[in-house]
Amino acid sequence: MELFSKILYIKMNKIAILLTLIFFVLTSCNENKTTTITMATETADKLTFDSGYSEVNGLKMYYEIYGQGKPFVLIHGGGSTIQSNFGKVIPLFAKNRKVIAVELQAHGRTSDRNADLSFEQDADDIATLLKNLNIDKADFLGFSNGGTTTLQMAIRHPEMVDKIVVGSALAKRNGVPEWFWDFMKQAKLENMPEQLKTAYQQVAPDTGGLQIMHDKDAKRMVNFKDITDEQIKSIKAPALIIIGDKDVITPEHAIELHRQIANSELAIIPGGHGEYIGEITTITPATKESEFAVPVIEKFLDKKTNN
Repeated sequence: MELFSKILYIKMNKIAILLTLIFFVLTSCNENKTTTITMATETADKLTFDSGYSEVNGLKMYYEIYGQGKPFVLIHGGGSTIQSNFGKVIPLFAKNRKVIAVELQAHGRTSDRNADLSFEQDADDIATLLKNLNIDKADFLGFSNGGTTTLQMAIRHPEMVDKIVVGSALAKRNGVPEWFWDFMKQAKLENMPEQLKTAYQQVAPDTGGLQIMHDKDAKRMVNFKDITDEQIKSIKAPALIIIGDKDVITPEHAIELHRQIANSELAIIPGGHGEYIGEITTITPATKESEFAVPVIEKFLDKKTNN
């Protein structure tokens, strides 16, 4: 980090956006009922999808389903929605797969519960949703906080997991620079990227929940606990670990995950946090679809394994 004030300002502004993006990133019911509200909707790519809500462990959980084929579950990062993380790549994945995109507790259209956020609970909520949708097994792509949740899916619900794509995920506190943790202790809603605020406000039934979402995401990160080596090494699912070469997640952390997950591959893609999937804060007029890591991900998913 440079000491000169002008350079420092520019760099800290970029860091603030990255950190807010990454780590706002990011009670069971007696019965689990699935209530589906189906609608034909056109995106910019003329792609139709079904959407609905499911009663999940005290939440009214929102999901969208695109395409046909093997189930592929997309798990967003902190402070995000389905569209702000995956809007650019869903049409590409849906050409060959049944894409199931979810919104987690207090995010987007999904309700909140009187409990703090946790990656373990997010994984349990996704497992319950999939059971409600009669999906026994799926591939998973989790980005940022969603990547950490994807690791928990593979640890807590291995019977439901085929392959996992772990994008820019944190498993241990030393996976980011030390100054990150001081920054998180001072996290404020006004530092949240405007693109993420707008994405939330466009879909949330109650836009007043923005502050609650922010505070819960920030608290989860301040209190982040390492996933143990034993838990990471227990993951049997084939895994693709992805980060950007300018990511806040360190290359050393991604390499260590790769070494600890026996059946894993590692890809370090040019660009920043989420640029490889077209995350909304990384989009510029010069962004091209060909720059996304979709071919890398699909090649990994299409490989035949003994899993």
